[in-house]
Amino acid sequence: MLPDVEAWLRKRTSSAADWPLPLLTEAKGATTISVVLPARDERATVGEIVGVLLGELPGLVDEVVVIDSRSTDDTAAVAAAAGATVHAQDEILPDLKPLDGKGEALWKSLAVTSGDVLVFVDADIRKFRSSFVTGLLGPLLTDPSVAYVKGCYDRPLRDAPTGGGRVTELVARPLINLHWPELAGFVQPLAGEYAGRRSALTRVPFVTGYGVELGLLVDLLELAGLDALAQVDLGVREHSHQSTEALGGMAAQIMLAAWSRLDRQGKMIAVEEPGVRLSQFHRTGGGHQVQTRDVSIAERPPMLTLP
Repeated sequence: MLPDVEAWLRKRTSSAADWPLPLLTEAKGATTISVVLPARDERATVGEIVGVLLGELPGLVDEVVVIDSRSTDDTAAVAAAAGATVHAQDEILPDLKPLDGKGEALWKSLAVTSGDVLVFVDADIRKFRSSFVTGLLGPLLTDPSVAYVKGCYDRPLRDAPTGGGRVTELVARPLINLHWPELAGFVQPLAGEYAGRRSALTRVPFVTGYGVELGLLVDLLELAGLDALAQVDLGVREHSHQSTEALGGMAAQIMLAAWSRLDRQGKMIAVEEPGVRLSQFHRTGGGHQVQTRDVSIAERPPMLTLP
């Protein structure tokens, strides 16, 4: 690990317990805070998360916004009943052609929130705690030089206390160590819980697929520098786990997001555009059947550049 990264780890890594609510309420001052939950078919958990936020952080959080990403269940109704402001993803900035993916929901949330600071929280977290939000807000409310904060945590896998985050260990971390070693100190570079200043988030593009977290980390490093980034240990995060096949698609989109940044930063010269179809093999009675699916990603420009 680079000496600068070791120094950054000591300076910019903290724990959620370091940021008690009374300290943050006092530090908040005139800063406004929006919490955003991108959600697709998360009726089982989204209501509880919204309830915790509104019930435990009324003096800290100014708005809780759920971006419903084409749910087929009643996620939107559950979130609204719990007290969140709910927006349908495709109804935000309707003059733009709709795009797919989590990053699209996050980018569009910039257009319907008002907070100076935005906190993004995945809507599938089980046993949600308000410290997920207070921890992320700590460095931002107490240090004006911090622009972006990532959460880190232990991720149980089935009955084991650790083992989650397979795409992180197999794809994201090797890419970061190879091409952006300044980011090697981030424990969970793909964490879905993070917070940033609107002034920074509106100046970077958003990948529309699962590469959004890696894209933001790389782009904000380039925009603001390593010392403007921080991470906070949020403890343990429990959520539903995806199949190996689904993780393959996530990994492909993360690699495409990395490819686009390497190309943009002049760190690679591509002979041709990368493929955007993922082949997967499934055993059948007569051997194996090949199925392919589109894993292409798009990218929204910095929100600040929109008219």
